[in-house]
Amino acid sequence: MLLAAGRGERLRPITDTLPKPLVEVAGKPLIVYHLEALARAAVTDVVVNLSWLGEKIRMVLGEGSRYGVRIAYSAEGPVPLETGGGIHRALPLLGPHPFLVVNADVWTDMDFSRLPTLEEGSDARLVLAPNPPHHPRGDFGLEGDFVVARDAERYTYTGIGIYRPELFEGCTAGKFPLLPLLQRAIAARRLRGEVYRGEWLDIGSPDRLAWLDARERARRGL
Repeated sequence: MLLAAGRGERLRPITDTLPKPLVEVAGKPLIVYHLEALARAAVTDVVVNLSWLGEKIRMVLGEGSRYGVRIAYSAEGPVPLETGGGIHRALPLLGPHPFLVVNADVWTDMDFSRLPTLEEGSDARLVLAPNPPHHPRGDFGLEGDFVVARDAERYTYTGIGIYRPELFEGCTAGKFPLLPLLQRAIAARRLRGEVYRGEWLDIGSPDRLAWLDARERARRGL
């Protein structure tokens, strides 16, 4: 699942007329980089959730064949349902088995085919990264590969994870965040994690977007 419903407040005014996943880096929308990476990893079925300017995303991506995937859309209406509510709404499209979730507005060189299988007895596995300068305190700690909330060495959640539908047991339809569900899984020792030390960037400001676009254009000779 590619999370693509958010308003993109931190990238305004760019996102006043363009949904954040369609913001371009080196002439290509951010979400297209993910679709191509998923296709390389032999992922063929992708769910994309939609809210803010969602029809623009649907118009650009279509059914996904040009990227080597099949796209199903989970429309949330005019108000995004946040991460928890958005995934919960999409569960009928995602099926009964563990599924990969990727924030459509991050940048990474991750090879999705190398992500491990979710262990029995775990509700999710988060991909974490060393803390970037704009988020120095991080989000979660690790003990081995168990995610912990207390003050161990902390890392930043990348917006990439593998989830089991059972994580959402007891949830009702509507708008709600993901964090309380992760905290529940942490308390039950059912949340795993790993640190990715390759390239990852949260495109959370016009300055970071401009820097990345300039670097990628230079790399590609554009």
